Amino acid sequence: MASFLDSLIGGVKDLTSGQGANDMLGKAKATWNNQSGATKGAIAGGLLAAILTGGGRRMIGTGVKVGGAALIGSLAYKAYEDWKAGKDAQAQETQADPVELPPPAPNFMPQDQEAADALSHRLLKAMIAAANADGQITADEQARITGGLSHLGLGGDAQALIADELAAPLEIGDVVKLATTEEEATEVYAASVMAVDPEGAVEKGYLALLAARLRLDPGLVSHIHAKAGALA
Repeated sequence: MASFLDSLIGGVKDLTSGQGANDMLGKAKATWNNQSGATKGAIAGGLLAAILTGGGRRMIGTGVKVGGAALIGSLAYKAYEDWKAGKDAQAQETQADPVELPPPAPNFMPQDQEAADALSHRLLKAMIAAANADGQITADEQARITGGLSHLGLGGDAQALIADELAAPLEIGDVVKLATTEEEATEVYAASVMAVDPEGAVEKGYLALLAARLRLDPGLVSHIHAKAGALA
């Protein structure tokens, strides 16, 4: 769970410093402030933006400007396309430059806002399930998340959503059901990888089982890990 928490808190810190960070923070807060009844998906999108743009991740490209599920969609799309093209996943791991993420194709990021919000919610669920692979969500960890969300200024709606998801994280079989296409399976797995330390013993076992249950090709899995690792 530590990696997920560190990313969330790191996202809070990064989003509250710097011009680019201020732009992302403004977009995330606008999701809350401009909707009287923000959907859970919209809230999840703001949370994903906080988590995924934090911690010094080395990203450039359209996906970074959009935030939320688009970041995962861009990474998953890039991994998927490179795998289909027969590129070497290991070559990515040796690159020192930031990962250039292309805008995700429509089958990775819906153009319809309601569908995009629903995807954000599903990906957040997948991340929390992965972070809970060790079965440990302590009161201190929940307090850190709540405090971080308050500092970010996303308010009670975001706190309520994250608390609900942390209280009842999905079992791996339910995570698998979040994806109905190969593209969505790629995104669910990518989100899970980005939520944890993929080299931890428990986490590694969880990810291996998830990849198998999602029926992802081992080559595609390697590309996802390479892309996610290059962002660390």
